[in-house]
Amino acid sequence: MISIWELETFYRKRDIIIIGAGFSGLWTAVSIKEKYPEKSVLIIERNAVPLGASTRNAGFACFGSLTEVIADAQNMGWEKTLDLVAMRFNGLQKIREYFKNDEIDFELSGGYEILNNEEPLQYIDIVNEKLRSVTGLEKTYHLKQYKIEDFGLGKSKFLIENSCEGSLHSGKLLQRLLEKCHELKVGFLFGTEVENIDENPHEVMVHLSKGLSVKADQLIYCTNAFSSKFLEKEEIIPARGQILLTEPIENLKLKGTFHYDEGFYYFRNLGNRVLLGGGRNQDFKTEQTTAFETTEFLQNHLENFLKEVILPDHEYKIALRWSGIMAMGSEKTPIIKQLSEKQFCAVRLSGMGVALAPKIGEIVAEMI
Repeated sequence: MISIWELETFYRKRDIIIIGAGFSGLWTAVSIKEKYPEKSVLIIERNAVPLGASTRNAGFACFGSLTEVIADAQNMGWEKTLDLVAMRFNGLQKIREYFKNDEIDFELSGGYEILNNEEPLQYIDIVNEKLRSVTGLEKTYHLKQYKIEDFGLGKSKFLIENSCEGSLHSGKLLQRLLEKCHELKVGFLFGTEVENIDENPHEVMVHLSKGLSVKADQLIYCTNAFSSKFLEKEEIIPARGQILLTEPIENLKLKGTFHYDEGFYYFRNLGNRVLLGGGRNQDFKTEQTTAFETTEFLQNHLENFLKEVILPDHEYKIALRWSGIMAMGSEKTPIIKQLSEKQFCAVRLSGMGVALAPKIGEIVAEMI
């Protein structure tokens, strides 16, 4: 049973309840409280700390590699692709407006893409021309061959640089966002599972575990890959990203964030360690899951990639292995919409939550 004290504080009715305390949930709460300071907002998170992709990613501050932009334009057309790239680019700018670089370990170290065939190079001028309206630069992507040697990537044929990209510490960014939410008087229920939702003309009733419930005027799902329980009609395909991190490496030349094979592989330096993730295109079926596990097959594949491509001349040891769960669809556009009279969603961030979430929060705040 519940006491009157709990009932009138933690479990009292709110104007808005957000489910999910990852990047999209937190940025949505910040945007709503800045636009409507008088509204009461509660975030419900089933884990002790935000999980999913937000604390499990590679810490890239990126908005799209050359081959990814080309592939998206072929799949979705230029209009949608540029809208999406602009949303990511502006999202990264917003992060830097809100937080100092040293608060979130942000480094504008450059984003790079390794290419082993020439075909994408014939599109580089077209893509640069299209992206001029987004980045304001004459050329967003440059061919930087001399850096192949500088970074110790001797087995790679071409290297494309994007000077607008960098890296950050995802955990520190989440902590800063949580602090910002507390400043704005956002309420939290951590370690609380949402069982189901009832909506009537007056309110939304959120049923929690242990027979508890809490009401709101409006509800927003920010549950990304874990949305299928609530949003059965939407196309949300979970995609696990596996990652490994080496022990410190002496004389490591690598500096920046790197993509390979349309972004299916991604790696960066974390100080003098190498963080590498991806490869799910080697085993799509197994990686289409919400289970936080690593598989021997993919971890071996990543280690092989590490040895062959990134550290051909180094000895190394693996310090950590983990996985995060992204949400994909046949298109990379996120699903941001009103589901019913009182329910909304902002999900399916296609592995770009760091960059997209700040702008998604603004869109949701406008919608409600």
